[in-house]
Amino acid sequence: MIRELNVIAATSGQRMETQLTSNTERVLVIDDDVELCKLISRYLVQEGFEIESVNRSDSGAEKAISGNYELIVLDVMMPGVNGFDVLRRIRARSRIPVLMLTAKGDALDRVLGLEMGADDYLPKPFNPQELAARIRAILRRAKPEQSAGGPSSNEPIVVGDVEMNRGARIVRRKGEIVNLTSVEFDLLEVLLHGAGQIIGREKLTKDVLGREFSPFDRSIDTHVCNLRKKIGLLADGTERIKGVRGIGYLYVLPSKST
Repeated sequence: MIRELNVIAATSGQRMETQLTSNTERVLVIDDDVELCKLISRYLVQEGFEIESVNRSDSGAEKAISGNYELIVLDVMMPGVNGFDVLRRIRARSRIPVLMLTAKGDALDRVLGLEMGADDYLPKPFNPQELAARIRAILRRAKPEQSAGGPSSNEPIVVGDVEMNRGARIVRRKGEIVNLTSVEFDLLEVLLHGAGQIIGREKLTKDVLGREFSPFDRSIDTHVCNLRKKIGLLADGTERIKGVRGIGYLYVLPSKST
């Protein structure tokens, strides 16, 4: 893992140096592996990010909720307070996007992290180029939409008793604010736009997570499950978001009588 980071950072240094811009997002890396943090920081700085790393989970949790960062990269396996505990503390006070680093092949960690409110995960060992790509995809989702030629981001999307304000990235159900992660917000947006139509997992994965669909990747299903819990049932007690086996999901149009 560290050797791979060293090789890629060394070979891409000059190329990335010309890509640095003033549009530097601040990323906090929380991982007890000091050497790995240095190498990740070196590569992501070359990619145009502003990086700070913390090697203690307790102090990392406090920094994460300080409001000084746009995204958190959080390792699961840390001594003492583990990554899940840190994520729980973050989500109790902040909606900041969180990308979790998990052990390779440990599907349970990935699902648990997503269920607790992580925006995405990346198994170790990973390609640092993919790490940068995942970070950019999450940050794009977290920013208010700047539409060009499409519907205004200030124009709300209303389906039944659910109203979405895309500019402020706020969702209300029956007038009450529903707290969603950046992934859940974008997932709901795609579903609301296509309300009454089946939307395939491939499209959801590409439009919401910013990557190609893999039949072994159940991230979208986990995010849909979380969204269902937060958005609640229809007035008749049925699910707003229905699964269509082997295809995808459908946001149900409310009947005129409800």
